[in-house]
Amino acid sequence: MPPNTTATTGDKPGKSGRKKGRKARFIVLVLVLAVIAGITGGAYWSISTVRASFPQTTGSITLDGLSGPVDVKRDGYGIPQIYASSDEDLFMAQGYVQAQDRFYEMDVRRHLTSGRLSEMFGQSQVENDEILRTLGWDRIAEQEYETKLSASTKKYLQAYAKGVNAYLQGKDGKDISLEYAALGFTNDYKPAKWTPVDSVAWLKAMAWDLRGNMQDEIDRALMTSRLGPQQIQDLYPAYPYGRNKPIVQEGQYSELAKSFQQNGGTSGSQGGTTTGTGTTTGSQGGATGGSQGATGTTGSSTSSASGSALTSQLGGLYKVLDDMPTAVGVNGQGIGSNSWVVSGQYTITGHPLLANDPHLSPALPSVWYQMGLHCRTVSDKCQFDVAGYTFAGMPGVIIGHNGDVAWGMTNSGVDVTDLYLEKLSGDGYLYDGKVRPFKTRQETIEVAGGASKTIVVRQTADGMPLLSDRDDELVQVGKRATVNAAAPDRGDGYGIALRWTALDPGTSMDAVFAMDKASDWNDFRAAAALFDVPSQNLIYADTENIGYTLPGKIPTRSSGHDGSVPAPGWDSKYRWTGFVKQDELPYEYNPKRGYIVTANQAVIDKKYPYTLTTDWGYGARSQRITDLIESKIKDGGKISTDDMRQMQLDNSSEIAKLLVPKLLKINLADKNVRDAQKLLEGWDYTQDADSAAAAYFNAVWRNVLKLAFGNKLPKELRVKGQCLWVDKIDSTGPVDDDTKVRECGKRDADQAQPDGGDRWFEVVRKLMDKPDSDWWKTPKSGTRPAAENRDQLFARAMIDARWELTAKLGKDIDTWSWGRLHRLFLKNQTLGTAGPGFLQYMLNRGPWNLGGGEATVDATGWNAAGGYNVIWVPSMRMVVNLADLDKSKWINLTGASGHAYNAHYTDQTGKWVDGELLPWSFSEKAVDKSTGDTLVLKP
Repeated sequence: MPPNTTATTGDKPGKSGRKKGRKARFIVLVLVLAVIAGITGGAYWSISTVRASFPQTTGSITLDGLSGPVDVKRDGYGIPQIYASSDEDLFMAQGYVQAQDRFYEMDVRRHLTSGRLSEMFGQSQVENDEILRTLGWDRIAEQEYETKLSASTKKYLQAYAKGVNAYLQGKDGKDISLEYAALGFTNDYKPAKWTPVDSVAWLKAMAWDLRGNMQDEIDRALMTSRLGPQQIQDLYPAYPYGRNKPIVQEGQYSELAKSFQQNGGTSGSQGGTTTGTGTTTGSQGGATGGSQGATGTTGSSTSSASGSALTSQLGGLYKVLDDMPTAVGVNGQGIGSNSWVVSGQYTITGHPLLANDPHLSPALPSVWYQMGLHCRTVSDKCQFDVAGYTFAGMPGVIIGHNGDVAWGMTNSGVDVTDLYLEKLSGDGYLYDGKVRPFKTRQETIEVAGGASKTIVVRQTADGMPLLSDRDDELVQVGKRATVNAAAPDRGDGYGIALRWTALDPGTSMDAVFAMDKASDWNDFRAAAALFDVPSQNLIYADTENIGYTLPGKIPTRSSGHDGSVPAPGWDSKYRWTGFVKQDELPYEYNPKRGYIVTANQAVIDKKYPYTLTTDWGYGARSQRITDLIESKIKDGGKISTDDMRQMQLDNSSEIAKLLVPKLLKINLADKNVRDAQKLLEGWDYTQDADSAAAAYFNAVWRNVLKLAFGNKLPKELRVKGQCLWVDKIDSTGPVDDDTKVRECGKRDADQAQPDGGDRWFEVVRKLMDKPDSDWWKTPKSGTRPAAENRDQLFARAMIDARWELTAKLGKDIDTWSWGRLHRLFLKNQTLGTAGPGFLQYMLNRGPWNLGGGEATVDATGWNAAGGYNVIWVPSMRMVVNLADLDKSKWINLTGASGHAYNAHYTDQTGKWVDGELLPWSFSEKAVDKSTGDTLVLKP
């Protein structure tokens, strides 16, 4: 055993949760290891090598630094519940236990946040490290730790780090995880000690993936190379407030708006220039032109510079950002979530029920880690009694409940990032007519198996990193950029800088512990106010009350700049003017309607005096959840815990309800296509895995989008490798000589447009009453007919879909099913995606055939431009029963363990696929009853 640790009594691997298929699984493992033996010339792995890192879950272990014994009780799924007598012991044990199950994941995460992936994985990660170093997440996290966080938070972080390091002490890589054993074939990497800053920095990575509308900001600007302002506006329609309700309908914002209007349109907060009608210039649906307000230009200064310069630079910037590894999401695309809370007046128990299922990228292991943190006696010395979901590498619980309150989160989507086009001049940049010097720092990137690389990071005086420095092509494009006299001279070119709230030190880590200890609504609101990034929709329940609050550090902007497109950095009037005050952010408490739904829809209506974003989700999921709740409670109905679970699994397609009646009226000459069309007759619009109708409709929808919109977008937005003959353009626009050029798409399949989300639902809905719109026109392709109107394009899409599915699923439509197209693959996010084939086989799992779909409540997302495979999922599901917390339910996407071939690697996945939830024990009595293994950590 390593020094300072002693193990007694009990087998090393936990005995709980053993499955009948265990023997077969190890037979497969033996075969794989035999193959490895041949490949590695005898340096083979045995089964004992693979099992060496499995955690000890019974008996006892002595840890230096504990002040008293700590019990770690694991249920049949390996989910730990920790019992201690002091805060420091509790969090030290949490660090130890999470490291037992997930240290490799934790280590990769800290290398991601610090821009040191190359130290583990070599030359392939240098470009990623360059952009990560430029963003400087770990530097900001260190500033937070040193200057912003409370003394108690630092104490908890230090205890957690001590526990992680107690686990690491004396262990070689192969003792920690299979992945380290694999890395040992190529480099001599050794894990370093864990630090408190490693934990804090993960919140920056989380905030990056949940950063708001930066992708739409880039896309709108890129569209200007092929589309005009009205066409761009068509593709970013106004939010449908009349059909899809915002979150807050009865809350604090009403009084703020009233006060705002009484003051003649002058807000009491910093910034937020307004019109006399009480709506912010550029606000949701309020200002002229725009997605929910934006036209694709940034005002006269930037419009003149937004031709080839901005398009080319943003295309290059997108490539740099798209290549970055994700923390929790698909680089910001498709990130959503569902959460809702129902008051006791409408529940069977007479007390609130709260549901949550965040939609994130599928990963193995899951991004979430389930656990309970319990003080044996809650007191000043030991203040926590909380359970739920957290991230491996972070102390505390992020989503869950304690003995008094429960909470959930969805991404608010508020706009906390802006891109600025900077006029470069020598070693500086132009600002209000003067050249200012950049702040610079050198960063050295260590590379496993190669030479180190030093880069220079440049920042503006107000701390905005110059992202365009990270791509040589961007620098050259900036020097060649074509601009007119309305913009500054070219000089040394143009650069792109980023303003983002998460690049300022904050207090989100304080918020985590404060929420974990909250005992009522006032405590919870005070805790939420500390959660500055990422800004999240927070729902709340205690035994009698429900609520919602929007926290976060949300910028205010000057007139003429709504954050929808890149702004001219050389003009100070486009800089942020301040931040919305916390007491002016929207909230609701015990609304008369008796429930609150958040699913990434608009937070507020158009009367709110600040622009939170111009890019809400369009509310398809939120309105469906609202309709499901209303259907249950009408005529005195009551909602149960299982009703909440079933709502989470609703897979009804809102776009199918709009299109299918039209599709059934299309006359089709080909019998084979008519046979497919008949699948839609009598279809109830549900997308079950075994549904042939869902398979065919989604293929039609994909082809409608491709023909009407996808083929008309610039190459920077289309799928990589998809090549089209298009009109030639130059720096002045289209060339009027009928010249065609072949252009190939540049985006990965899971990032391309049109992605088919609920924005595109709204785009198509708006065009349904314009059957002769130019959007419905598409040229002939081979034997496939041209289309001159909506119905002709629908017919073409139905033909194309029929033969696409014939190629994928076979000619016999009786064998078709949505699940055969819509498959989930779970992949280890490092060696499972880029490692040797045999290693990917060992680390990855799947596929599973899924139901659900894009912008449905059961949001198993897919990208219509790229294909049908699942690219984001409900990463967990929970339903909290405030009448009896032991009757709450939960599930994770994978399992507690990050160790391949451990019994708890994917032992929850099958139940997750089937829509089941597991019992969620909370009281000590219930925990003891469900405990399979107990480990005692002793001082």
